[in-house]
Amino acid sequence: MAEPNHPAHETREHALQRIHELTQPTGAAVPSQVPTHWYNVAADLPEPVPPHLHPGTNQPLQPEDLEPLFAKALIEQEVSTERYIEIPQTVREIYAQWRPSPLVRALRLERALGTKAHIYYKYEGGSPAGSHKPNTAVAQAYYNAIEGVTKLTTETGAGQWGASLSLAGALLGLEVEVWQVRASYDAKPYRRAQMEVYGGTCHPSPSTLTEAGRAMLAKDPNTTGSLGMAISEAVEVAAGDPHAHYALGSVLNHVMLHQSVIGEEAMQQLTELGESVPDVIFGCAGGGSNLAGLTFPFMGRNLREGTTTRLVACEPAACPSLTQGEYRYDFGDVAGLTPLLKMYTLGRDFVPPAIHAGGLRYHGMSPIVSHAVHLGLMDAIAVAQNDAFAAGVLFARAEGIIPAPESTHAVAGAIAHARQAADGEVIVLGLSGNGVLDLPAYEQYV
Repeated sequence: MAEPNHPAHETREHALQRIHELTQPTGAAVPSQVPTHWYNVAADLPEPVPPHLHPGTNQPLQPEDLEPLFAKALIEQEVSTERYIEIPQTVREIYAQWRPSPLVRALRLERALGTKAHIYYKYEGGSPAGSHKPNTAVAQAYYNAIEGVTKLTTETGAGQWGASLSLAGALLGLEVEVWQVRASYDAKPYRRAQMEVYGGTCHPSPSTLTEAGRAMLAKDPNTTGSLGMAISEAVEVAAGDPHAHYALGSVLNHVMLHQSVIGEEAMQQLTELGESVPDVIFGCAGGGSNLAGLTFPFMGRNLREGTTTRLVACEPAACPSLTQGEYRYDFGDVAGLTPLLKMYTLGRDFVPPAIHAGGLRYHGMSPIVSHAVHLGLMDAIAVAQNDAFAAGVLFARAEGIIPAPESTHAVAGAIAHARQAADGEVIVLGLSGNGVLDLPAYEQYV
């Protein structure tokens, strides 16, 4: 189907001209609270993150090794140890549609729990796509667009990332093709519809469109899929198209970097509320981007200034990479097309149960998050699906927002802690997205 923002008859020259126009700053006013720079925790870590390895040589990756898949600016960010990296004005103007996102005192939840702790939630569900994912989708689309790329491929689990990249493609003039994990493709049809409204194309994974997908289906025709499988398909297509690049919604360092706007804003907002140093922060953890975005600015302050904010990754018990995985080098995908990453992993062939938190069904964890956990800078807990949904329902009935199934893991961690917290203890949780398009999952639970 020809999309109005990607006309089928359009020449590459016309496409590049249109993209050039869309990537120019409009001159729109941007609120001063929207961060001007991304924060890079690599500058403050006591030990450097182990390098990614070339899958063919097992030697550290060189920047040119990644150029077939990523924009040069993103490759530079992937290996950067600069503390702050400037956010392009065009990206800040788009951010201003939903940033700064609110930090809200959960007074009714506190009352429901009978706690005298102070609970705050940083709400990312107000973005056009409904989650934190546009924070990096817009940045990645921008850097690819100014480099002359006209198409991005990607994978998605629950669909938040696929919808966000499709949104970014619409705003910046890029074609977007998405492979969605089969379990979520079947269970969350409205996420697929959301991608299509933005102009994206969505396929179930594994599919018959790629060599990797056909091999996976031959091995198990009834597989529910996994993010590792979908990554293999998206990478294969991008690598075979000279005008396309691949975009990843989590895991890699540059994605964690772009998400740091969440924690930077939260740090400033807490200061304005007179609670500048929280006692504990909870974030849901799948690939690590929401978690890192919220916690890394606070981790950096812990390292630089000696503050003692506890940081907690809340992952699903059905896919417990941090709490039960091994810390070692592994592929980020099933077919072995990606670089080798030093991370907590359950093994690239691990296929998690088809839980409703589709965005957390990844066999590994971000290398930089894994490194932080390995160094003892962050804790991790596993949350069972029913416990997560119980927390989500309690939160919705107290605060009015239905959390995304992924976010309910952070809510569950925060609620369990708040029940035994000291008076006045400050608890922050990351509400990474809303669950309005995930209501069938809640319906099954309720």
